[in-house]
Amino acid sequence: MSRLAYWSSEHRRWVVVLWIAVLVTAMGVSRAVGSHYSNNFSLPGTDAQRAANLLSNGFRAQSGDSDQIVLHALTGTLATPDTRVRVGRMLSRVARLPHVASVVSPYAPGTSALSKDGRIGFATVTFDQRANVVPVPAIKSVIATAEQARSASLQVELGGQAIEQAQFGSIGYTTLVGIGAAVVVLLISFGSLLAMGLPVVTALFGLGTGLGLIGLSSRLLGMPDISSQLALMIGLGVGVDYALFIVTRYREAYRRNGQQIQPAVTEAMNTAGRAVIFAGATVIIALMGMFTLGLSFLYGLAVSSSLAVLLVLCASLTLLPALLTFTGHRIGKPGLLVRRRAPHRSDESVFWARWIGTIQRRPWTSLVVAGAIMLALASPVLGLRLGNTDAGNDPAKQTTRKAYDLLARGFGTGFNGPLLVVVKLPRAGATGALPELVSALRRTPDIAAVTPPRLSPTRDIATILAFPGSSPQSTQTVNLVKELRSSAIPPIEKATGAVAYVGGFTAVQIDFAQVLAKKLWLFIGVVVALSALLLAIVFRSLLIPIQAAVMNLLSIGASMGVVVAVFQWGWLGSLFGVSGGPIAAFLPVMVFAIVFGLSMDYEVFLVSRIHEEWVHGADSSAAVRRGVTRTGRVITAAGAVMVAVFASFILGGNRVIELFGLGLSSAVFLDALIIRCILLPAVLELLGERTWWFPSWLDRRLPRLAIEPKPAVVSAAALSEVP
Repeated sequence: MSRLAYWSSEHRRWVVVLWIAVLVTAMGVSRAVGSHYSNNFSLPGTDAQRAANLLSNGFRAQSGDSDQIVLHALTGTLATPDTRVRVGRMLSRVARLPHVASVVSPYAPGTSALSKDGRIGFATVTFDQRANVVPVPAIKSVIATAEQARSASLQVELGGQAIEQAQFGSIGYTTLVGIGAAVVVLLISFGSLLAMGLPVVTALFGLGTGLGLIGLSSRLLGMPDISSQLALMIGLGVGVDYALFIVTRYREAYRRNGQQIQPAVTEAMNTAGRAVIFAGATVIIALMGMFTLGLSFLYGLAVSSSLAVLLVLCASLTLLPALLTFTGHRIGKPGLLVRRRAPHRSDESVFWARWIGTIQRRPWTSLVVAGAIMLALASPVLGLRLGNTDAGNDPAKQTTRKAYDLLARGFGTGFNGPLLVVVKLPRAGATGALPELVSALRRTPDIAAVTPPRLSPTRDIATILAFPGSSPQSTQTVNLVKELRSSAIPPIEKATGAVAYVGGFTAVQIDFAQVLAKKLWLFIGVVVALSALLLAIVFRSLLIPIQAAVMNLLSIGASMGVVVAVFQWGWLGSLFGVSGGPIAAFLPVMVFAIVFGLSMDYEVFLVSRIHEEWVHGADSSAAVRRGVTRTGRVITAAGAVMVAVFASFILGGNRVIELFGLGLSSAVFLDALIIRCILLPAVLELLGERTWWFPSWLDRRLPRLAIEPKPAVVSAAALSEVP
């Protein structure tokens, strides 16, 4: 690290120029080539995937996404001549649009697409590709063309997965809110506009380059449409934090060594910089651990988020030392907002010394109280229900929500999530199984309606739509799918030789949740084991990895408990503008990966400082006291930055992004405030010298990876400083 810091400082102009060139190139090439995001829900070995494969191979006209244009007669009925003409012209224009395979009018015979009172109806628009592949401009053309039919007597709304995808808006506003909040926190922390600006500028350089590479990577690897937004959220938070830790350590060294820039930069990079490398590595390990789940949908999320973390990490290790060398004297001096203090003393160190003194005098009380709070917050996780929320949870003004409400009013909530039964006939034209299958479906409880079968051109594949009586996100619908697969369909298959699969978007989401639930523990085990191994190698301790794993899991459990209480149970729903519903199936996986990595950041920054004191002769209690006193302020400031950034995404207007915003902000808040400031010091105080016990035979076999520099690198003044 000393060599890298020296090189970056000596070649600071070239480093800055190089970063500007890399940023401009990455963003420019990405914009020129264009991105290609897609939500690939490939689920090998599931009924839903078998149904999709069967349609794709033998019935392509039915393999694309089917969405609805919902019509509501505000006066009279949809059967009035003027309304029929208006709707017919609009549907004809829609049918001629790119990527539209077919349009079925609500007036077509046998469609049952008009409500009993004749005031609500829907046309079915089938695209030539699945929703995750249809280009967004093509979907928006359908929306714009359909909405042209609106009038004082006719309401036109659109629903379906493709429409939902196109309605997802930009989160640029929330990003600016997050950056603004981070600026305020940094300004309060540093008391200097220039010192505040360095972490933000460094993070933006790394993040901008990362977003450009993510856009290019989306053309090589399938990435969901939320990949860039999630990467932006994570990269901005960790990027500012990494730079914050380094700048803080630089200011300490600068004021202690007689205001010399180069030695201060070297010390900052050789101490905080090492911790940043390890912290970034743990975040990337946690994110890339999602590959163990074997689900392609998560690969893109893992790669995009890891790229963002990697690039902001590189910026912190190279660009930041160069900028510190340019502005070192002004950064090192106290800002106008911070009054001068006595040498080696600060109001913050006095506060933290008193705080840690209280914890160390009452470690058992601190442990019990903090542990009880975290367990209480985590308790809602016991009622976690994974699934995919339907359009009934969309904002009330969004067309997909209006379409959902109209269909539910006119036909029942199940019409918003039909089940697609795909049948492989024993041979072409052998349709004898179809009437029996339709009858079996109609007899199944909670099925409200069943459409007549549709045959493929080769007459060997048929599709049947079964409309549940319950909403797509309802537990009843999940149970219905299970019953169809286990009880209603198998007897027909056995008697006729036909093979039927229950597919469609609703079934895909149900299968997705079940697959993730089965593999979640493998993923957690791999990530925890790898992180624990790294901690053991770095700190040469058996108890530190165990403590870190338990406390990180507490942070994750508590944050997920908050998410369940708000987004599933609906507590404080009016405050957040959400209604209760299941939690997106991939959210626990992503939150675990991200929060585990971020929690490990704070673990490394705090424990490395404690370990540094212990290595240089302090007893266990003194090491904890000095470590917390010297890092408490910067850890809480870093936590406040992340909370501000993540919380801003709660305003994003997209349920998935809001879920991430609340989950990550609450996790960081609880981790920085309760885990690092109360629980960790209490546990280390109770463990005493046993904290650093490590078997000699294991010490000989494991490689060495120093997170603190050799004693010669840290000045004598630094080691003798006692807060």
